[in-house]
Amino acid sequence: MIYDFDKIIVRRGTDSVKWNQQDYEDLIPLWVADMDFPAAQPIVDALAQRVQHAVYGYAKVPEAFYQAVLNWFSRRHRFAIQQEWLVPVIGVVPALSALVKALTEPGDKVLIQEPVYHCFFSSIERNQCEVVSNDLIYRDGHYGIDFEDFEYKASDPKVKLFILCSPHNPAGRVWTKAELERLGEICLRHQVLVISDEIHCDLVFDGHTHIPFGTLSPELLAHSITCIAPSKTFNLAGLQVATIVAADPELKKKVQQALLVNEIASISPFAITGLIAAYDEGEEWLDQVLAYIQANYLYLKGFMAEHLPALQVLPLEGTYLAWVDCAALGVSSRKLGELLLTEEHVQVNVGAMYGKGSNDFIRLNIACSRAVLAAGLLRLKAVFSTLLQGGKL
Repeated sequence: MIYDFDKIIVRRGTDSVKWNQQDYEDLIPLWVADMDFPAAQPIVDALAQRVQHAVYGYAKVPEAFYQAVLNWFSRRHRFAIQQEWLVPVIGVVPALSALVKALTEPGDKVLIQEPVYHCFFSSIERNQCEVVSNDLIYRDGHYGIDFEDFEYKASDPKVKLFILCSPHNPAGRVWTKAELERLGEICLRHQVLVISDEIHCDLVFDGHTHIPFGTLSPELLAHSITCIAPSKTFNLAGLQVATIVAADPELKKKVQQALLVNEIASISPFAITGLIAAYDEGEEWLDQVLAYIQANYLYLKGFMAEHLPALQVLPLEGTYLAWVDCAALGVSSRKLGELLLTEEHVQVNVGAMYGKGSNDFIRLNIACSRAVLAAGLLRLKAVFSTLLQGGKL
């Protein structure tokens, strides 16, 4: 079927975090990472049928759940996962926190690459570990990896884990096989376990290919844990479902124990139904939504080039989260976020929340109808044009 992503679905008044966070009736939210698009029809139909059953008790994860995951990752990513490696969980963020707790001791260090998804920081710090950053190199509108610094940081015997964000949020990078292999070799050399957050793995655009970390080599598969989910791919975050891939039996035992201790292993019947329908029947919808988001990105690029050429929209290789360099405005990202919200009722994610090197940036969620994006950009232009002209707001 053909999906109409131009159609605006009213989300205000539906207890949406994205749309009901602020009290502005005319709010345009271009922030938190969920889409404004309705889910694929097979998912809607499957959930409706499950609702009609009218009994919503505890659920046992069926064989069909595992097969849906295996088939999807074999078909889309050439990742030959085995069923015994899989551990269902209520979400990637709770999984990350539980994994850090299970695989470290208080005082250990965990390596990340700033700027990066803000929940990495809380998952580490709340487990009494220390964040160590291999800061990404930002040069000429592109992010790369400082491998010398990465090896230096990984060689510290207190560094026990490396949390990889792949594809990278917020930089929008889809790491190449060569980049991932080099990171993996360093981690093997220094016995640093890799946790690969691949929640955005299906949201990759033309000219780029997501490489699952577990496909790089048998050694890296055994020396890593991968977190995957249909939540970003199919806009199912509210169903709260994800899967951990742990090929090493001893690591899997630690994972399972961590999930039991933290009471996050029991998923709902709706999570099961939604995942199966998404992976088994959602491919047509995904292919169409990727084309629409890529067109939105091109619209964003064109708008900025015409109206705000001093600002730079970075290449979007993966995710639906555009990363915009606003250094020319000479205002901190937190101040920009405040001005956009109070003056024009547009909500964005401010760069400062993603760690070092990001205070000149804002992150825009472009997984919305073109009309909403266009309206938001006009409001953004009103604020930013005034700043560029030296005016005060």
